[in-house]
This record gives sequence, structure tokens and C-alpha cells, in this order.
Amino acid sequence: MTAIKHALQRDIFTPNDERLLSIVNVCKAGKKKRNCFLCATVTTERPVQVNVVKVKKSDKGDFYKRQTAWALRDLAVVDAKDAVKESPEFDLHFDKVYKWVASSTVEKNTFISCIWKLNQRYLRKKIDFINVSSQLLEESVPSGENQSVAGGDEEAVDEYQELNAREEQDIEIMMEGCEYAIANAEAFAEKLSRELQVLDGANIQSIMASEKQVNILMKLLDEALKEVDQIELKLSSYEEMLQSVKEQMDQISESNHLIHLSNTNNVKLLSEIEFLVNHMDLAKGHIKALQEGDLTSSRGIEACTNAADALLQCMNVALRPGHDMLHAVKQQQQRFSDLREQFARRLASHLNSVFVQQGHDQSSTLAQHSAELTLPNHHPFHRDLLRYAKLMEWLKNTDYGKYEGLTKNYMDYLSRLYEREIKDFFEVAKIKMTGTTREGKKFATLPRKESAVKQETESLHGSSGKLTGSTSSLNKLSVQSSGNRRSQSSSLLDMGNMSASDLDVADRTKFDKIFEQVLSELEPLCLAEQDFISKFFKLQQHQSTSGTAMNEVEEMDGVALSRSHTSGVPQTVSSEKDMIRQMMTKIFRCIEPELNNLIALGDKIDSFNSLYMLVKMSHHVWTAQNVDPASFLSTTLGNVLVTVKRNFDKCISNQMKQMDEVKISKKSKVGILPFVAEFEEFAALAESIFKNAERRGDLDKAYIKLIRAVFDSVEKVANESQKTPRDVVMMENFHHIFATLSRLKISCLEAEKKEAKQKYTDHLQSYVIYSLGQPLEKLNHFFEGVEARVAQGIREEEVSYQLAFNKQELRKVIKEYPGKEVKKGLDNLYKKVDKHLCEEENLLQVVWHSMQDEFIRQYKHFEGLIARCYPGSGITMEFTIQDILDYCSSIAQSH
Repeated sequence: MTAIKHALQRDIFTPNDERLLSIVNVCKAGKKKRNCFLCATVTTERPVQVNVVKVKKSDKGDFYKRQTAWALRDLAVVDAKDAVKESPEFDLHFDKVYKWVASSTVEKNTFISCIWKLNQRYLRKKIDFINVSSQLLEESVPSGENQSVAGGDEEAVDEYQELNAREEQDIEIMMEGCEYAIANAEAFAEKLSRELQVLDGANIQSIMASEKQVNILMKLLDEALKEVDQIELKLSSYEEMLQSVKEQMDQISESNHLIHLSNTNNVKLLSEIEFLVNHMDLAKGHIKALQEGDLTSSRGIEACTNAADALLQCMNVALRPGHDMLHAVKQQQQRFSDLREQFARRLASHLNSVFVQQGHDQSSTLAQHSAELTLPNHHPFHRDLLRYAKLMEWLKNTDYGKYEGLTKNYMDYLSRLYEREIKDFFEVAKIKMTGTTREGKKFATLPRKESAVKQETESLHGSSGKLTGSTSSLNKLSVQSSGNRRSQSSSLLDMGNMSASDLDVADRTKFDKIFEQVLSELEPLCLAEQDFISKFFKLQQHQSTSGTAMNEVEEMDGVALSRSHTSGVPQTVSSEKDMIRQMMTKIFRCIEPELNNLIALGDKIDSFNSLYMLVKMSHHVWTAQNVDPASFLSTTLGNVLVTVKRNFDKCISNQMKQMDEVKISKKSKVGILPFVAEFEEFAALAESIFKNAERRGDLDKAYIKLIRAVFDSVEKVANESQKTPRDVVMMENFHHIFATLSRLKISCLEAEKKEAKQKYTDHLQSYVIYSLGQPLEKLNHFFEGVEARVAQGIREEEVSYQLAFNKQELRKVIKEYPGKEVKKGLDNLYKKVDKHLCEEENLLQVVWHSMQDEFIRQYKHFEGLIARCYPGSGITMEFTIQDILDYCSSIAQSH
């Protein structure tokens, strides 16, 4: 170990100006790795730095390298694991816990002892040594005042004393005299000893020479003491003379102090009197205004407001300690309280009278709006009441009980007034929507339907084949489901009037305008009332007052108001928004049920009205939320919007349900199915309504549901059709759907548009192939046999040598299909196709052109087989491709 220690000192620590004091061979606990060394070192330069260094043998050679170093001041705990039983394990707690196992217990104890000594000498910090034998620590503490680190190296540190500057200079001078060449150390030491003796002798002589000077100094000190005694005698006489003067001055000072104290008290008393007079004196004009002021004129209201503010300032003045004990102050406070109570009672009574009077004036104008879709304007009422806003604030701060009573009376009266106005307003809206008067008679301007409300059951639960829509739409669709849609639609025209569809659009547009007017009238009414409540009742800010009295919360008709039992002002009240919203809920409690009733009526009249209502209501909710998301208007419209959305979803569900229940006539061709036409009507209507709407996402979801239901229902009807081939039903209806989606350009239905086009194309091709079949049947059978021989391995040019497929057989078959017979067959085919297809979709020419192309393809196929299997025979068909084109064109023109 000594050799390793010497090598580490030489190779690692000496280049870093460090000295190695202790070393221990360790490895990490719980891991089988190569051993390393923990070294305790100190720096040779001052201030001394003490470190614990981890040294590890290099992987590339036999030399050691410095791996990790920790400063001893960062060491918190040294854990020896067991103070009694010998164990090589120990822990060092730096930034984290490092667990080590020493190669021997002796090395561990020596290392821990060295750490303890270094801590005592250099750091003096509280490093916890736990589970360490007390004997180990006691052995390392030597007797005496100065404690040192054991070991040869540390003893050298204790014996060494650093030279000061003077000593260094003297040694340098002495070394220069020897020219730094000291060959004989003993001779040099003897020389130094002789010089030291010479210096000691010189010091003794110097001390003896200074004895005379000491005697002279002592004589001078004796003379100085005598002079001091004389000065003390003179000072004593002076002190006796000044004693009488001091007594006289004390008497004068005491007299001045009493005079100053009296003046100070007089000034303070005057200040207190001025404070009370200035702050607790109410002018006679203010007292008269509070007792007799006119609360009906603007000038009187202003005078009362100023007087009330002055009274409040006098009552709220911050009295100094002791003022409340003065009889005059108590009398003045009682006078102020009486004035406050008297004026508060007079003000509350007057405002209640104003509420009643304004209500009568408002009710007198209510009849003017009974036949119009407008709500009465409350602005004059609000304007008159706002003159009392400052007085209401004063009442709120001084007598919260009366303020609370006025608030309750205002809400009770206004709720009844608004309830009458709003119910009459909604009654007019319902009359305009249904086209009936108050006695139930129809307006002459609405010749369509007998009564939308009476037909509610039929509209919502019609017979199979109908879709939920307007009443006229249902009647129209029920007629269409039994026969030709175009011919039946034309029968709905009545004496030159508008068609049923036009009437539907007109009624829906009228409903949209009425519904928008209802919302447009309600919105400014609610906003104006909310603004008035905020200003009149002074609810702009949170209220909070000091006090220790307990509060109680009363439920005043659903509105929570706080009342204090001591000061008359609530200690805590709800925030402005909550208070205003609660008051608005009380005043306008009838708006939400009336809106829901109006929405239900609109949905009964025409379920498509839910589209208009969803867009309008969403827009108004969005506008209200931008103004104040937590306001009464925003909350109420949001609740109603939920109902509208449910009606919209119900409309979509009813349409999907009636698609499943649709039935077609077994005796007439299908044509365009009613729900396909209805989807076109719905999509066109919805696109016009939802243009730039906030709830476009709801419509897109409805589109997806409806179009899938339409696709499924078309498939179902096509499979059940008996009169019209399945391919025709699929082809015509999916062509109609594709045309509708292409025209409307609905982005969320792009995939469905492509699917509709694909289905139309597939069923068109299927119908063409199925209907055309094999117009040259025998020729088809002949060439099928030819292709079968070729498939069996016979070369194409050798097929003509087969007995059943020689040239004579081919000519015989071709003669059976002259041009006249071919044209006749095509004419019959055209008539057959014409019977299958409907006129509305106008696909006859498209189908006929596809059949022509398919026939020409078969013709070219036959010609190709003749050319390959019968080369040089000169055999050709009795008609040409041009003949086919002429036949098809002629047949199409003739029909």
C-alpha cells in the first residue's frame, strides 16, 4: 500500500500541488467491479482545500487516473455501518449516498479517522459520524490546546511555520553573503549561532542603556501628578459656585414647561373642537332638503342627493379616540340617525309610488302594441327612474333593508308587467304564424291549408310513403308515391295561384321573418333592462364592508340577497353578474317558456321551420355570448337553442323513419322516389338557410345521416320493385342524387357524390347489358361454339374445317338476321326501355346511346372472329355499323 501511495503522490497529486494523507482500497457495494482508491488530500497552497478523490486504474495501461473529486465541505454524513462489529462497509453522503466496501477494516478505520481529523483542523463543520467507534475518534484527539492531524505528514504541517517578510529578507541577505554555496552545513549553522549570540549581547546592552531614560521619565510623571492635584482643587471651588446657579435655572425650566404644556393642551383642544364642528355639522339647507325636499322635480332630486351625500359623510366620519364619549357627539349622531331613517322612509315610499305610477302609464300604452309584433319601449320609464340612481346607491349604503325591499317590489311589479307584455307579444307572433285571428278565424291572405295546427297529427304521423315536412309537401308526396310525380304535382295548382312548393317557400320565409323579429324585439328589451338594473341598483362592483356581525341570507322569490343585522349594510353580497342575472331571471321568467311554446308551434306548422330556428337562434346566442357569456340573455337563449337543436334532430329522424316506411305502387313504374325528391328539396332549402351560419356542423351531420338513409331506402325499394327493373330504379334515383349533389356542391358529401355516380354508372351498364341481351341470338350461339373450339386448342384458321362451324353454317346463320329484322328488334327494345324509364329524369337517350354502343361492340366482336377464323372467305354481316347507327337514330326520332 505504501508503494501505491507513493506512486499516486508522484503521478497524480504532486502535479496538482496536493499532498496525499490517507488512502483506502474500495469497491462499490453490491457490484463486482474492479477496485479503486479513495484518497484524502490537501492542497499545498493556502487557503488549504481538502478533497476526497476517487482514483481508478486505467483500462489501457498500468497507470492510475483521477476519476472523481469531492470537496470535504460537501460531505454531510460518514456512516461506518457498525460501531461494535468490524465491517469493511461504509457510506459517504455527498450530493447523494455513495456506498463502499473497503479491502480491510483497518484501512477503512484509518481513512475515517483521517477524515475526522481533517474536518476538525480545516473545516470545523458538523459532519455526522454515525456508527463510528468513539475510541477511534478519541484516539485521534491529542491532549493540549492545539489539535493536529496524526501522521508524519501532518506533524510536519504542525511544526512548519511560515516565514514572515522580514525573516525572508534576512535569510536572502545571509544567503547572498555565502553566494548561495553552502558546502558545510555544520559550519554554516555555527556561524549563525555566533551571530545570534552577538545579537543577544547587543540587545542586553541596549536595555541597560535605556535605564537612565526611564528614571528621567518617572520624575516627569511625579511632577505631572502634583499639577493634576492643584487643578482638581480649583475645579471643586468652581463647582460649588455653579451649584446655586443650577438650582435657579431648574426652577425657571419647570415654569417654562408648565406654560408650554398649557399652550399645547389649548391648541389640541381647539383642534378637536374644529374637527368636530367641521365634520359633524350639517348645513340647514341639507337638513331641510332631507326633511321636506321635492322628490318629483329634477332640482329637488339633485338637492336631496347632495344632502344625502353630506349626511353620509357626517355619519361616516372617523372619530378620534374619546369622541364617542362626548354628550354633544352622541346627540349629533342620534340626530343624524333620525334624519337618515326619516329620509330613507320617505325615499322608499316615493320610489314605490313611482314604480306604481310608471306601471300605470306603461299599461296604458300596451294596447297600442296588441296588434303589432313589437314590444313596448321602456326607455322613458328607465330614464325617469335613473334620476334616483344616486339616491338608490345612498340607500344601499345606509339602509340595506329598505334597499332590499325596493329591489323586491321592483322585481315583483316588473315581472307582472313584462309577463303581460311578453305573453301578448307572443300571442301576436303565433297569430301571424298560424294565420288566424284571436277568435280563431283565418286571414284572407292565406288561401293554402285549412289550419296548420289542426293538421298537426297528420303532419307528424302521416301514412306510409310521406316524409315529415310542410303539410302541403306531405300531400304532394303522398300523391307522388302512387303514380307519376310530375303529373300529380301539376294537379296541385289552384286557379292560377302559386304552386304548393311556392306556398311552402312563402310560408317558411314568413315564419323566418316572424321568428327573427321576435328575437330582435326580445334582445334589446333584455339588454336595456339589464343595463338599467345595473345602473339603477348600482351593481357595477363587488360590495364588501367591514364588521364582525353574522349575516343571514334570505331567499326573496328566488333571488338571494344578503342582510346584516348590525350596520344595515351587507357584509358580503354576490358579484354584480350573479345578482343581475338572478334579478333578470325573476323579471323575465316567462321568456323561456314562451319561446319554447313558439318553437313548438313553428315545428308543428312545418318541421322544416326547425332549420330556420336553428340558424337564427344560433346567431343570436353567438351574439349574446360575445357581449357577456354569463348574462341572462345568453343563458336563456342557450337553453332555448338546446330545444331547437332537439327539434332539428327530430325532424331529421322523422324523415329517416318515414323513408323506411315508404311503399310504392305495384302497378305503376317507380320513377324518382318521393324521398329522393324530398332530400333534394331539403338540401336546397338547407343550403339557402345555412349559408355562412354558425351551426353549419349540425347540418353536415344531418346530411350524412339523411344521405345514408336515402341510399339504403333506394336499395330497399329497388329490391322490392315489381313493375320497374331494379337497375332502372337504382340508375334513375342515383343519377338524380348525383345531379343534386353536383348542383348544390355540398363539401361534406363529396364521398357520397362519388358513390352515387359510381352506382349510377354501374347500374346503367348492368341495365344496358341485361336489356340488350343478345339481339343476334343464334349468331351469338354460333360464335360461342367457335370460341369454345379455340379454347380447346384448335387453331382459329382451322375452325372452318369443323363440320358444325364451316362456312356454309356461318352463312346460314347470318342470313337469318337481315337489316330489316335487326331494326325491328331494336325498335321493340326501344319501346321496352321507354316503358321502364320515367320522363322526369330524361335518361332514355342516355340509355339508348349506351345500348347502341354495346350492340356495336358485339358487332365488332363478331366481325373480328369472322376475320380470324374464316380468312379470305368474303363472308360479311347483312348490315353494317353505319346501318346500326341509322337504325338507332331513326327509332329515336320516330318516338
